[in-house]
Amino acid sequence: MTESSHGSRRRDSGRRRSGAHSAGAVSTAPASAAGQDRPPGGRAAVRKGRKKRGGRRAVKIVGLVMGFVILLAGGAAGYVYWKLNSNIKSDDLSANGKDGAGHEKADAFGRTPINILVIGSDGRTDAADCKLGGACTTANGQRADVEMVVHISADRTNATVMSVPRDLRADWSGCHDKGHASMGPQHDVMINAALAGGPGCSVVAVHELTGIPIDHFMMVDFSGVVDMSNAVGGVNVCVSANVYDPYSHLKLKKGAHVLQGQAALQFLRTRHGFGDSSDSRGRTFGQHIFLTALLNKLKDQGTLTSPGKMWKIANAATRALTVDNSLDSATKLIGLGTDLNKVPTNRITFATLQTADAKVNGAYETHLVNPGATTLFKTIAQDQSLTTAHGGKTAPSATPTVPPSSIAVQVHNGTTVTGRAAAIAAELVDRGFSKQTTSGDGPSSTKTSLTYPAGQQAQAQSVAKALGLPSAAVKQSASATGIVLLLGADWPTGTTFPGGKVAASAADQKSALNGANSQLGSDKGECAPVSKFDDVIGVDASGHVTTKSNPPHSTSPTHAYAISPNVKDSAP
Repeated sequence: MTESSHGSRRRDSGRRRSGAHSAGAVSTAPASAAGQDRPPGGRAAVRKGRKKRGGRRAVKIVGLVMGFVILLAGGAAGYVYWKLNSNIKSDDLSANGKDGAGHEKADAFGRTPINILVIGSDGRTDAADCKLGGACTTANGQRADVEMVVHISADRTNATVMSVPRDLRADWSGCHDKGHASMGPQHDVMINAALAGGPGCSVVAVHELTGIPIDHFMMVDFSGVVDMSNAVGGVNVCVSANVYDPYSHLKLKKGAHVLQGQAALQFLRTRHGFGDSSDSRGRTFGQHIFLTALLNKLKDQGTLTSPGKMWKIANAATRALTVDNSLDSATKLIGLGTDLNKVPTNRITFATLQTADAKVNGAYETHLVNPGATTLFKTIAQDQSLTTAHGGKTAPSATPTVPPSSIAVQVHNGTTVTGRAAAIAAELVDRGFSKQTTSGDGPSSTKTSLTYPAGQQAQAQSVAKALGLPSAAVKQSASATGIVLLLGADWPTGTTFPGGKVAASAADQKSALNGANSQLGSDKGECAPVSKFDDVIGVDASGHVTTKSNPPHSTSPTHAYAISPNVKDSAP
Protein backbone atom coordinates (compact mmCIF):
# COMPACT_ATOMS: atom_id res chain seq x y z
CA MET A 1 0.00 0.00 0.00
CA THR A 2 1.09 3.65 -0.32
CA GLU A 3 3.30 5.08 2.41
CA SER A 4 4.32 8.74 2.19
CA SER A 5 7.92 9.70 2.77
CA HIS A 6 8.84 11.20 5.29
CA GLY A 7 7.59 28.66 32.83
CA SER A 8 8.46 31.79 34.01
CA ARG A 9 7.93 33.45 37.39
CA ARG A 10 5.99 36.71 37.68
CA ARG A 11 8.34 39.19 39.23
CA ASP A 12 6.72 42.52 38.27
CA SER A 13 6.44 44.03 41.74
CA GLY A 14 4.67 47.05 40.31
CA ARG A 15 1.89 44.84 39.06
CA ARG A 16 1.58 43.11 42.41
CA ARG A 17 1.51 46.39 44.28
CA SER A 18 -1.11 47.74 41.91
CA GLY A 19 -3.60 45.22 43.21
CA ALA A 20 -2.83 42.01 41.30
CA HIS A 21 -2.06 40.40 44.64
CA SER A 22 -5.68 40.85 45.66
CA ALA A 23 -7.64 37.61 45.38
CA GLY A 24 -10.37 39.44 43.56
CA ALA A 25 -8.03 41.27 41.20
CA VAL A 26 -6.37 38.08 40.07
CA SER A 27 -9.74 36.52 39.37
CA THR A 28 -10.62 39.30 36.99
CA ALA A 29 -7.31 40.16 35.35
CA PRO A 30 -8.16 41.43 31.87
CA ALA A 31 -7.37 39.28 28.89
CA SER A 32 -6.01 42.34 27.15
CA ALA A 33 -5.81 46.00 27.92
CA ALA A 34 -9.38 46.45 26.84
CA GLY A 35 -10.58 42.98 27.88
CA GLN A 36 -12.22 42.66 24.48
CA ASP A 37 -11.61 38.94 24.02
CA ARG A 38 -13.71 37.98 27.02
CA PRO A 39 -17.17 36.67 26.14
CA PRO A 40 -20.17 38.82 27.14
CA GLY A 41 -20.71 38.98 30.88
CA GLY A 42 -17.07 39.44 31.97
CA ARG A 43 -16.52 41.06 35.37
CA ALA A 44 -14.81 44.42 35.58
CA ALA A 45 -11.66 44.39 37.65
CA VAL A 46 -12.52 47.34 39.88
CA ARG A 47 -11.23 47.93 43.32
CA LYS A 48 -14.71 48.42 44.73
CA GLY A 49 -15.50 44.74 44.27
CA ARG A 50 -12.14 43.38 45.39
CA LYS A 51 -13.12 42.45 48.91
CA LYS A 52 -16.33 40.74 47.86
CA ARG A 53 -14.71 38.83 45.02
CA GLY A 54 -11.98 37.73 47.39
CA GLY A 55 -14.72 36.14 49.43
CA ARG A 56 -16.00 34.46 46.29
CA ARG A 57 -12.56 32.94 45.77
CA ALA A 58 -12.69 31.59 49.31
CA VAL A 59 -15.60 29.36 48.52
CA LYS A 60 -14.96 28.57 44.86
CA ILE A 61 -11.90 26.48 45.51
CA VAL A 62 -13.45 24.46 48.27
CA GLY A 63 -15.85 23.00 45.73
CA LEU A 64 -13.04 20.64 44.78
CA VAL A 65 -13.15 19.13 48.23
CA MET A 66 -16.86 18.53 47.94
CA GLY A 67 -16.41 16.75 44.64
CA PHE A 68 -13.79 14.44 46.12
CA VAL A 69 -15.89 13.76 49.19
CA ILE A 70 -18.82 12.66 47.04
CA LEU A 71 -16.57 10.39 45.03
CA LEU A 72 -15.07 8.83 48.15
CA ALA A 73 -18.13 8.83 50.35
CA GLY A 74 -20.66 7.31 48.01
CA GLY A 75 -19.84 3.70 48.83
CA ALA A 76 -21.24 3.89 52.37
CA ALA A 77 -24.32 6.00 51.81
CA GLY A 78 -26.88 3.47 50.59
CA TYR A 79 -29.11 3.90 53.58
CA VAL A 80 -29.91 7.48 52.61
CA TYR A 81 -30.64 7.05 48.89
CA TRP A 82 -33.96 8.77 49.07
CA LYS A 83 -32.60 11.88 50.76
CA LEU A 84 -29.50 12.19 48.62
CA ASN A 85 -31.50 11.72 45.43
CA SER A 86 -33.68 14.67 46.32
CA ASN A 87 -30.59 16.83 46.81
CA ILE A 88 -28.94 16.16 43.43
CA LYS A 89 -29.24 18.53 40.47
CA SER A 90 -28.21 17.53 36.94
CA ASP A 91 -27.43 19.08 33.54
CA ASP A 92 -26.19 18.10 30.08
CA LEU A 93 -22.67 16.62 29.92
CA SER A 94 -21.77 18.46 26.73
CA ALA A 95 -22.98 21.80 25.43
CA ASN A 96 -22.37 20.59 21.88
CA GLY A 97 -24.22 17.29 21.70
CA LYS A 98 -23.21 13.70 22.35
CA ASP A 99 -19.81 14.01 20.65
CA GLY A 100 -18.74 17.24 22.33
CA ALA A 101 -17.04 15.52 25.28
CA GLY A 102 -15.20 12.79 23.35
CA HIS A 103 -15.50 9.03 23.76
CA GLU A 104 -13.49 6.49 25.75
CA LYS A 105 -11.90 3.44 24.12
CA ALA A 106 -12.26 0.09 25.85
CA ASP A 107 -9.18 -2.00 26.61
CA ALA A 108 -8.73 -5.64 25.59
CA PHE A 109 -11.02 -6.71 28.45
CA GLY A 110 -13.80 -4.28 27.54
CA ARG A 111 -12.99 -1.96 30.46
CA THR A 112 -12.93 1.82 30.09
CA PRO A 113 -11.30 4.53 32.20
CA ILE A 114 -13.36 7.27 33.86
CA ASN A 115 -12.57 10.96 33.49
CA ILE A 116 -14.49 13.42 35.66
CA LEU A 117 -14.26 17.19 35.37
CA VAL A 118 -14.67 18.67 38.85
CA ILE A 119 -15.73 22.32 38.60
CA GLY A 120 -15.79 24.98 41.29
CA SER A 121 -18.30 27.65 40.27
CA ASP A 122 -18.59 31.20 41.56
CA GLY A 123 -22.36 31.23 41.00
CA ARG A 124 -24.80 32.36 43.69
CA THR A 125 -27.81 30.08 44.18
CA ASP A 126 -29.01 30.83 47.69
CA ALA A 127 -28.62 33.12 50.69
CA ALA A 128 -26.00 30.90 52.29
CA ASP A 129 -23.74 31.14 49.24
CA CYS A 130 -24.27 34.89 49.15
CA LYS A 131 -23.28 35.24 52.77
CA LEU A 132 -20.15 33.14 52.32
CA GLY A 133 -19.08 34.58 48.99
CA GLY A 134 -20.35 38.15 49.01
CA ALA A 135 -20.93 40.06 45.76
CA CYS A 136 -24.33 38.43 45.60
CA THR A 137 -25.14 38.84 41.93
CA THR A 138 -25.08 36.54 38.94
CA ALA A 139 -25.49 39.35 36.42
CA ASN A 140 -22.05 38.71 34.99
CA GLY A 141 -22.48 34.94 34.67
CA GLN A 142 -20.61 32.07 36.30
CA ARG A 143 -16.90 31.44 36.08
CA ALA A 144 -15.12 28.14 36.66
CA ASP A 145 -12.28 29.45 38.73
CA VAL A 146 -11.23 25.93 39.73
CA GLU A 147 -11.16 22.86 37.50
CA MET A 148 -9.65 19.43 38.01
CA VAL A 149 -9.71 16.39 35.74
CA VAL A 150 -9.98 13.23 37.87
CA HIS A 151 -8.82 10.20 35.86
CA ILE A 152 -9.54 6.68 37.13
CA SER A 153 -7.81 3.94 35.15
CA ALA A 154 -9.75 1.25 33.30
CA ASP A 155 -8.47 -1.43 35.66
CA ARG A 156 -9.14 0.81 38.71
CA THR A 157 -5.56 0.41 39.97
CA ASN A 158 -4.43 4.03 39.66
CA ALA A 159 -5.69 7.58 39.28
CA THR A 160 -4.39 10.99 38.21
CA VAL A 161 -5.80 14.32 39.36
CA MET A 162 -4.79 17.18 37.05
CA SER A 163 -5.46 20.79 38.11
CA VAL A 164 -6.24 23.20 35.25
CA PRO A 165 -5.26 26.79 36.16
CA ARG A 166 -8.25 29.12 35.84
CA ASP A 167 -6.30 31.85 34.00
CA LEU A 168 -5.10 29.51 31.24
CA ARG A 169 -5.70 30.90 27.76
CA ALA A 170 -7.47 28.45 25.46
CA ASP A 171 -9.53 28.07 22.29
CA TRP A 172 -12.81 26.20 22.02
CA SER A 173 -15.51 25.84 19.40
CA GLY A 174 -18.23 27.72 21.24
CA CYS A 175 -21.26 26.33 23.08
CA HIS A 176 -24.99 26.09 22.50
CA ASP A 177 -26.70 24.32 25.38
CA LYS A 178 -30.40 24.75 26.12
CA GLY A 179 -30.98 26.78 29.25
CA HIS A 180 -27.56 28.45 29.15
CA ALA A 181 -26.03 31.43 27.38
CA SER A 182 -24.88 30.68 23.86
CA MET A 183 -21.38 31.65 22.74
CA GLY A 184 -19.59 31.46 19.43
CA PRO A 185 -16.05 30.16 18.84
CA GLN A 186 -13.57 31.42 21.42
CA HIS A 187 -9.90 32.19 20.78
CA ASP A 188 -7.20 32.90 23.35
CA VAL A 189 -9.73 33.34 26.17
CA MET A 190 -9.33 32.37 29.81
CA ILE A 191 -10.75 28.89 30.15
CA ASN A 192 -12.77 29.73 33.26
CA ALA A 193 -15.06 31.86 31.05
CA ALA A 194 -16.53 28.74 29.42
CA LEU A 195 -18.82 28.16 32.41
CA ALA A 196 -20.89 31.15 31.28
CA GLY A 197 -22.27 28.69 28.71
CA GLY A 198 -23.10 26.09 31.38
CA PRO A 199 -21.06 23.21 32.86
CA GLY A 200 -21.34 21.36 29.55
CA CYS A 201 -19.44 24.22 27.94
CA SER A 202 -16.60 23.83 30.46
CA VAL A 203 -16.54 20.15 29.50
CA VAL A 204 -16.24 21.10 25.82
CA ALA A 205 -13.43 23.60 26.52
CA VAL A 206 -11.39 21.18 28.63
CA HIS A 207 -11.89 18.31 26.18
CA GLU A 208 -10.85 20.42 23.20
CA LEU A 209 -7.82 21.77 25.09
CA THR A 210 -6.56 18.39 26.30
CA GLY A 211 -7.94 15.76 23.93
CA ILE A 212 -9.05 13.85 27.05
CA PRO A 213 -12.57 12.36 26.79
CA ILE A 214 -14.73 13.66 29.66
CA ASP A 215 -17.24 11.09 30.92
CA HIS A 216 -18.81 13.07 33.75
CA PHE A 217 -18.74 16.44 35.43
CA MET A 218 -19.37 17.38 39.04
CA MET A 219 -20.00 21.08 39.62
CA VAL A 220 -20.21 22.30 43.17
CA ASP A 221 -21.27 25.40 45.02
CA PHE A 222 -20.17 26.18 48.49
CA SER A 223 -22.84 26.59 51.15
CA GLY A 224 -22.10 23.19 52.67
CA VAL A 225 -18.34 23.40 52.82
CA VAL A 226 -18.02 24.67 56.39
CA ASP A 227 -20.34 21.95 57.67
CA MET A 228 -18.42 19.36 55.67
CA SER A 229 -15.04 20.24 57.12
CA ASN A 230 -16.64 20.07 60.57
CA ALA A 231 -18.31 16.75 59.76
CA VAL A 232 -14.97 15.04 59.17
CA GLY A 233 -13.60 16.54 62.38
CA GLY A 234 -11.28 18.91 60.53
CA VAL A 235 -8.40 18.23 58.17
CA ASN A 236 -4.80 17.90 59.33
CA VAL A 237 -2.37 20.13 57.44
CA CYS A 238 1.11 21.52 57.95
CA VAL A 239 2.82 24.74 56.86
CA SER A 240 6.58 25.11 56.48
CA ALA A 241 6.78 28.57 58.12
CA ASN A 242 4.62 31.24 59.72
CA VAL A 243 2.19 32.56 57.11
CA TYR A 244 -0.30 35.42 56.86
CA ASP A 245 -2.21 36.22 53.67
CA PRO A 246 -4.58 39.14 54.35
CA TYR A 247 -6.43 38.55 51.10
CA SER A 248 -7.61 35.05 52.04
CA HIS A 249 -7.26 35.86 55.78
CA LEU A 250 -5.18 32.71 56.35
CA LYS A 251 -2.89 33.14 59.35
CA LEU A 252 -1.05 30.12 60.74
CA LYS A 253 2.14 29.57 62.65
CA LYS A 254 4.73 27.08 61.44
CA GLY A 255 3.77 23.45 61.98
CA ALA A 256 0.73 21.20 62.05
CA HIS A 257 -2.89 22.31 62.42
CA VAL A 258 -6.39 20.90 62.24
CA LEU A 259 -8.47 23.12 59.97
CA GLN A 260 -12.25 23.39 60.14
CA GLY A 261 -14.85 25.85 58.91
CA GLN A 262 -13.53 29.23 57.85
CA ALA A 263 -9.91 28.14 58.42
CA ALA A 264 -10.33 25.41 55.82
CA LEU A 265 -11.76 27.96 53.39
CA GLN A 266 -8.84 30.29 53.98
CA PHE A 267 -6.27 27.54 53.43
CA LEU A 268 -7.83 26.46 50.16
CA ARG A 269 -8.24 29.97 48.77
CA THR A 270 -4.80 31.38 49.58
CA ARG A 271 -2.81 32.26 46.52
CA HIS A 272 -0.09 34.38 48.09
CA GLY A 273 0.74 32.10 50.98
CA PHE A 274 2.35 29.14 49.23
CA GLY A 275 4.83 28.24 46.51
CA ASP A 276 5.64 31.13 44.20
CA SER A 277 2.44 33.00 45.10
CA SER A 278 0.93 32.39 41.67
CA ASP A 279 -2.47 30.96 40.88
CA SER A 280 -1.22 27.93 38.97
CA ARG A 281 1.83 27.07 41.06
CA GLY A 282 1.05 28.65 44.42
CA ARG A 283 -2.57 27.97 45.21
CA THR A 284 -2.50 24.38 43.95
CA PHE A 285 0.21 23.49 46.49
CA GLY A 286 -2.29 24.08 49.26
CA GLN A 287 -5.18 22.46 47.39
CA HIS A 288 -3.34 19.22 46.73
CA ILE A 289 -2.00 18.99 50.27
CA PHE A 290 -5.47 19.60 51.71
CA LEU A 291 -7.12 17.06 49.39
CA THR A 292 -4.42 14.48 50.15
CA ALA A 293 -4.98 14.92 53.88
CA LEU A 294 -8.75 14.68 53.43
CA LEU A 295 -8.41 11.59 51.25
CA ASN A 296 -6.29 9.79 53.83
CA LYS A 297 -8.54 10.79 56.70
CA LEU A 298 -11.62 9.43 54.96
CA LYS A 299 -9.85 6.16 54.19
CA ASP A 300 -7.81 5.68 57.38
CA GLN A 301 -10.04 6.85 60.22
CA GLY A 302 -13.20 4.88 59.55
CA THR A 303 -15.13 7.81 58.12
CA LEU A 304 -16.34 5.77 55.16
CA THR A 305 -17.82 3.13 57.48
CA SER A 306 -19.40 5.48 60.04
CA PRO A 307 -23.09 6.10 59.22
CA GLY A 308 -23.24 9.24 61.35
CA LYS A 309 -20.20 10.85 59.76
CA MET A 310 -21.17 9.74 56.28
CA TRP A 311 -24.64 11.19 56.54
CA LYS A 312 -23.34 14.63 57.48
CA ILE A 313 -20.80 14.67 54.66
CA ALA A 314 -22.94 13.17 51.89
CA ASN A 315 -25.99 15.27 52.71
CA ALA A 316 -23.99 18.52 52.68
CA ALA A 317 -22.14 17.56 49.50
CA THR A 318 -25.14 16.48 47.44
CA ARG A 319 -27.06 19.63 48.36
CA ALA A 320 -24.29 21.65 46.74
CA LEU A 321 -23.75 19.34 43.77
CA THR A 322 -24.73 19.50 40.10
CA VAL A 323 -23.75 16.50 37.98
CA ASP A 324 -24.22 15.39 34.39
CA ASN A 325 -27.48 13.61 33.65
CA SER A 326 -25.92 10.15 33.74
CA LEU A 327 -25.00 10.64 37.43
CA ASP A 328 -28.35 11.97 38.62
CA SER A 329 -28.98 9.48 41.42
CA ALA A 330 -27.32 8.40 44.64
CA THR A 331 -27.00 4.87 43.26
CA LYS A 332 -24.92 6.06 40.31
CA LEU A 333 -22.77 8.29 42.49
CA ILE A 334 -22.18 5.40 44.87
CA GLY A 335 -20.98 3.26 41.97
CA LEU A 336 -18.58 6.00 40.93
CA GLY A 337 -17.39 6.41 44.51
CA THR A 338 -16.79 2.68 44.77
CA ASP A 339 -14.59 2.80 41.65
CA LEU A 340 -12.41 5.55 43.09
CA ASN A 341 -12.25 3.88 46.48
CA LYS A 342 -10.61 0.85 44.84
CA VAL A 343 -7.52 2.95 44.04
CA PRO A 344 -4.83 2.86 46.77
CA THR A 345 -3.68 6.29 47.89
CA ASN A 346 -0.12 5.55 46.79
CA ARG A 347 -1.40 5.08 43.23
CA ILE A 348 -3.09 8.51 43.06
CA THR A 349 -1.01 11.28 41.46
CA PHE A 350 -1.87 14.94 41.99
CA ALA A 351 -0.38 17.24 39.33
CA THR A 352 -0.83 20.79 38.10
CA LEU A 353 -0.96 21.40 34.36
CA GLN A 354 2.30 23.06 33.35
CA THR A 355 1.84 26.73 32.53
CA ALA A 356 3.88 29.92 32.47
CA ASP A 357 2.96 33.58 32.70
CA ALA A 358 4.09 36.17 30.18
CA LYS A 359 3.33 39.85 29.82
CA VAL A 360 1.39 40.62 26.63
CA ASN A 361 0.31 44.17 25.82
CA GLY A 362 0.84 45.17 29.43
CA ALA A 363 -1.21 42.32 30.94
CA TYR A 364 -0.12 38.91 32.19
CA GLU A 365 -1.37 35.89 30.28
CA THR A 366 -1.09 32.22 31.22
CA HIS A 367 -0.21 29.71 28.51
CA LEU A 368 0.72 26.03 28.34
CA VAL A 369 4.33 24.93 28.70
CA ASN A 370 5.24 22.13 26.31
CA PRO A 371 6.18 19.36 25.91
CA GLY A 372 5.20 18.76 29.53
CA ALA A 373 1.54 19.79 29.19
CA THR A 374 0.83 17.83 26.02
CA THR A 375 2.60 14.79 27.45
CA LEU A 376 0.47 14.98 30.60
CA PHE A 377 -2.63 15.13 28.39
CA LYS A 378 -1.37 12.12 26.45
CA THR A 379 -0.75 9.93 29.50
CA ILE A 380 -4.26 10.60 30.79
CA ALA A 381 -5.97 10.18 27.41
CA GLN A 382 -4.13 6.90 26.83
CA ASP A 383 -4.83 5.68 30.38
CA GLN A 384 -1.18 5.46 31.36
CA SER A 385 -0.30 5.43 35.04
CA LEU A 386 2.12 7.97 36.52
CA THR A 387 2.85 5.71 39.50
CA THR A 388 4.57 2.35 39.81
CA ALA A 389 2.65 -0.87 40.45
CA HIS A 390 3.87 -0.80 44.06
CA GLY A 391 3.16 2.88 44.62
CA GLY A 392 5.47 5.83 44.20
CA LYS A 393 6.17 8.07 41.26
CA THR A 394 7.12 6.28 38.09
CA ALA A 395 10.72 5.71 37.21
CA PRO A 396 12.41 3.74 34.48
CA SER A 397 12.03 0.03 35.11
CA ALA A 398 14.96 -2.31 35.56
CA THR A 399 17.20 -2.58 32.53
CA PRO A 400 15.59 -5.08 30.13
CA THR A 401 17.50 -8.14 28.92
CA VAL A 402 17.60 -6.63 25.44
CA PRO A 403 17.83 -2.82 25.46
CA PRO A 404 15.18 -1.26 23.17
CA SER A 405 17.88 0.96 21.69
CA SER A 406 19.39 -2.15 20.09
CA ILE A 407 16.11 -3.26 18.48
CA ALA A 408 15.46 -2.04 14.94
CA VAL A 409 12.01 -2.65 13.48
CA GLN A 410 10.88 -2.70 9.87
CA VAL A 411 7.41 -1.13 9.87
CA HIS A 412 5.31 -1.83 6.76
CA ASN A 413 2.04 -0.15 5.87
CA GLY A 414 -0.63 -2.69 4.92
CA THR A 415 -3.50 -0.23 5.25
CA THR A 416 -5.02 2.32 2.92
CA VAL A 417 -4.05 5.13 5.31
CA THR A 418 -1.11 7.17 4.07
CA GLY A 419 1.65 7.68 6.62
CA ARG A 420 0.70 4.90 9.04
CA ALA A 421 4.08 3.14 8.99
CA ALA A 422 5.93 6.41 9.48
CA ALA A 423 3.78 7.30 12.49
CA ILE A 424 4.37 3.95 14.20
CA ALA A 425 8.08 4.00 13.40
CA ALA A 426 8.35 7.45 14.97
CA GLU A 427 6.50 6.21 18.06
CA LEU A 428 8.95 3.33 18.44
CA VAL A 429 11.94 5.67 18.19
CA ASP A 430 10.31 8.00 20.74
CA ARG A 431 9.97 5.01 23.05
CA GLY A 432 13.70 4.35 22.86
CA PHE A 433 13.93 1.78 20.07
CA SER A 434 16.75 1.93 17.56
CA LYS A 435 16.94 4.93 15.27
CA GLN A 436 17.61 2.39 12.51
CA THR A 437 13.89 1.58 12.63
CA THR A 438 12.45 2.05 9.13
CA SER A 439 9.04 2.52 7.51
CA GLY A 440 7.67 1.78 4.08
CA ASP A 441 5.03 0.11 1.94
CA GLY A 442 3.78 -3.40 2.64
CA PRO A 443 1.28 -5.88 1.26
CA SER A 444 -2.39 -5.21 1.94
CA SER A 445 -3.49 -6.90 5.16
CA THR A 446 -6.65 -7.07 7.23
CA LYS A 447 -4.75 -7.95 10.41
CA THR A 448 -1.66 -6.54 12.05
CA SER A 449 1.23 -8.96 12.60
CA LEU A 450 4.71 -8.86 14.12
CA THR A 451 7.11 -11.49 12.83
CA TYR A 452 10.61 -12.28 14.04
CA PRO A 453 13.41 -14.76 13.20
CA ALA A 454 14.62 -17.50 15.49
CA GLY A 455 16.47 -16.20 18.55
CA GLN A 456 14.72 -12.80 18.63
CA GLN A 457 11.57 -13.60 20.59
CA ALA A 458 12.57 -11.29 23.46
CA GLN A 459 13.07 -8.40 21.05
CA ALA A 460 9.69 -9.02 19.42
CA GLN A 461 7.93 -9.18 22.78
CA SER A 462 9.53 -5.87 23.75
CA VAL A 463 8.09 -4.26 20.59
CA ALA A 464 4.66 -5.82 21.17
CA LYS A 465 4.56 -4.56 24.76
CA ALA A 466 5.49 -1.04 23.66
CA LEU A 467 2.64 -0.92 21.15
CA GLY A 468 -0.01 -2.92 23.04
CA LEU A 469 -0.08 -5.76 20.50
CA PRO A 470 -1.85 -8.96 21.56
CA SER A 471 0.25 -12.13 21.82
CA ALA A 472 -1.69 -13.69 18.93
CA ALA A 473 -0.21 -11.07 16.58
CA VAL A 474 3.40 -12.06 17.40
CA LYS A 475 4.80 -15.00 15.42
CA GLN A 476 8.16 -16.52 14.57
CA SER A 477 8.90 -16.77 10.86
CA ALA A 478 11.57 -18.87 9.23
CA SER A 479 11.80 -16.41 6.35
CA ALA A 480 12.10 -13.28 8.53
CA THR A 481 15.39 -11.42 8.28
CA GLY A 482 14.55 -9.13 11.17
CA ILE A 483 11.64 -7.88 13.22
CA VAL A 484 8.86 -6.88 10.83
CA LEU A 485 5.66 -5.11 11.85
CA LEU A 486 2.95 -5.23 9.20
CA LEU A 487 0.14 -2.79 9.96
CA GLY A 488 -3.29 -4.11 9.04
CA ALA A 489 -6.71 -2.62 8.53
CA ASP A 490 -7.52 -3.51 12.16
CA TRP A 491 -5.18 -0.68 13.26
CA PRO A 492 -5.99 2.38 11.13
CA THR A 493 -5.24 5.13 13.68
CA GLY A 494 -3.33 5.82 16.87
CA THR A 495 0.00 4.60 18.17
CA THR A 496 -1.39 1.93 20.50
CA PHE A 497 -3.12 -1.15 19.07
CA PRO A 498 -6.91 -0.91 19.57
CA GLY A 499 -7.80 -2.35 22.96
CA GLY A 500 -4.15 -2.60 23.94
CA LYS A 501 -2.66 -1.13 27.11
CA VAL A 502 0.83 0.32 27.18
CA ALA A 503 2.83 1.96 29.92
CA ALA A 504 4.07 5.49 29.52
CA SER A 505 7.64 5.56 28.32
CA ALA A 506 10.29 6.69 30.79
CA ALA A 507 10.71 9.89 28.77
CA ASP A 508 6.95 10.55 28.81
CA GLN A 509 6.73 9.86 32.54
CA LYS A 510 9.46 12.38 33.22
CA SER A 511 8.00 14.97 30.85
CA ALA A 512 4.43 14.63 32.17
CA LEU A 513 5.49 15.41 35.74
CA ASN A 514 8.25 17.92 35.02
CA GLY A 515 7.16 21.23 36.55
CA ALA A 516 3.78 19.79 37.57
CA ASN A 517 4.26 20.11 41.36
CA SER A 518 3.22 16.48 41.62
CA GLN A 519 2.61 14.51 44.78
CA LEU A 520 1.03 11.20 45.70
CA GLY A 521 -2.17 10.62 47.60
CA SER A 522 -0.12 8.76 50.21
CA ASP A 523 2.18 11.72 50.91
CA LYS A 524 0.97 12.27 54.46
CA GLY A 525 2.28 15.11 56.57
CA GLU A 526 3.89 17.06 53.75
CA CYS A 527 3.96 20.74 54.68
CA ALA A 528 2.65 23.41 52.36
CA PRO A 529 5.73 25.41 51.29
CA VAL A 530 5.21 29.01 52.41
CA SER A 531 6.17 31.60 49.80
CA LYS A 532 9.49 33.34 50.39
CA PHE A 533 8.85 36.15 47.94
CA ASP A 534 8.70 39.58 49.53
CA ASP A 535 6.57 41.37 46.92
CA VAL A 536 3.19 39.74 47.57
CA ILE A 537 1.80 41.32 50.75
CA GLY A 538 1.21 45.08 50.92
CA VAL A 539 2.52 47.15 53.86
CA ASP A 540 1.37 50.72 54.53
CA ALA A 541 3.48 53.69 55.66
CA SER A 542 2.88 52.80 59.31
CA GLY A 543 4.30 49.32 58.83
CA HIS A 544 0.96 47.51 58.95
CA VAL A 545 -0.30 44.91 56.50
CA THR A 546 -2.81 46.34 54.03
CA THR A 547 -4.97 45.14 51.17
CA LYS A 548 -5.26 48.57 49.60
CA SER A 549 -3.98 49.22 46.10
CA ASN A 550 -0.50 50.63 45.50
CA PRO A 551 0.93 50.21 49.01
CA PRO A 552 4.28 51.95 49.55
CA HIS A 553 5.95 48.72 50.65
CA SER A 554 5.51 44.97 50.32
CA THR A 555 6.72 41.94 52.20
CA SER A 556 6.57 38.16 52.45
CA PRO A 557 3.77 36.11 54.08
CA THR A 558 6.11 35.16 56.94
CA HIS A 559 7.08 38.76 57.72
CA ALA A 560 3.42 39.75 57.39
CA TYR A 561 2.69 37.25 60.19
CA ALA A 562 5.40 38.81 62.38
CA ILE A 563 4.08 42.36 62.03
CA SER A 564 0.43 41.41 62.60
CA PRO A 565 0.27 40.23 66.24
CA ASN A 566 -3.23 41.64 66.70
CA VAL A 567 -4.69 39.48 63.93
CA LYS A 568 -6.05 36.23 65.32
CA ASP A 569 -4.60 33.01 63.96
CA SER A 570 -6.94 30.92 61.79
CA ALA A 571 -6.35 27.85 63.97
CA PRO A 572 -4.39 26.99 67.12
